[in-house]
Amino acid sequence: MKSVGIITDSCSSISQELAGELGIRVLPMPFYIDGECCYEGVTLTREDFFEKLHGGAEVSTSQPSPTDVMALWDEALKEYEQVLYMPLTSGLSGSCMTAAAMAGEDKYRDRVFVVDHGRIATPLHRQILDALELIEEGFRAPQIKEILEAERDKMTIYIGVDTLEYLKKGGRVTPAAAAIGTVLNIKPVLKLEVGKLDSYKKCRGFVKAKKLMIDAMREDLATRFKEWYDRGEICLMAASSASKEEADKWVAEIEAAFPGMKVMYDDLSLGICCHTGYGALGIGCSCRPKRPDIIDV
Repeated sequence: MKSVGIITDSCSSISQELAGELGIRVLPMPFYIDGECCYEGVTLTREDFFEKLHGGAEVSTSQPSPTDVMALWDEALKEYEQVLYMPLTSGLSGSCMTAAAMAGEDKYRDRVFVVDHGRIATPLHRQILDALELIEEGFRAPQIKEILEAERDKMTIYIGVDTLEYLKKGGRVTPAAAAIGTVLNIKPVLKLEVGKLDSYKKCRGFVKAKKLMIDAMREDLATRFKEWYDRGEICLMAASSASKEEADKWVAEIEAAFPGMKVMYDDLSLGICCHTGYGALGIGCSCRPKRPDIIDV
């Protein structure tokens, strides 16, 4: 039996195909579209999601059912001694806390470890890659959970939004503010930190929004994350809900702004796209987790 396995959900931006390549399992997150339950990456494609969103369908997110979660745990425990479950951050959904309670049951105690990492989308994807590296290095699941949770604040992401429509629907801006903002070509920039997606700043036009995000990232690398940046232990990230052409242009802009740094790119997970709509662009970073001196055996 293998040592430690990893399960996440589709809010990690990891597709079922990529999960197979990485040797992990991904739980598809449920969405309700006009009352019909769909599963990201299984019965709901990215193209279908945006087509329905653009068509005015009522779209809402939902927690995965405990039955689906436990079925995936049971499957993984046939192959692994211990399992790290790394779902959507508890700051944006109650599913993480529900899973933590389930992991306390006799059947899963000391075998399933729920990581409350504070992340979603590409930062979560990056941390799963970190967890795989820690497994390779010989760390056991309880120690990996401790290491990753200690690094909750060692990441950030800025997201520029092309439309205020979906922030209005989610109650993050009032209808009046959305109407005025649309007339004035206001493009909000959101900031994701430790499980919270909040407003950061507003710009007149998307060109200024992109510059603002790059400048904010440059400032973070020079201050908050300087220690990791100087050691070359930081991952620069990009994400998008825009077209492939726009996404490629955005990655090229980031690479030009930070020469010599490799950029990890993902499509924004649909859980975030519900709030941003089509056309959003993101930039962020994640620090390599610090290793303890002793590996548990």
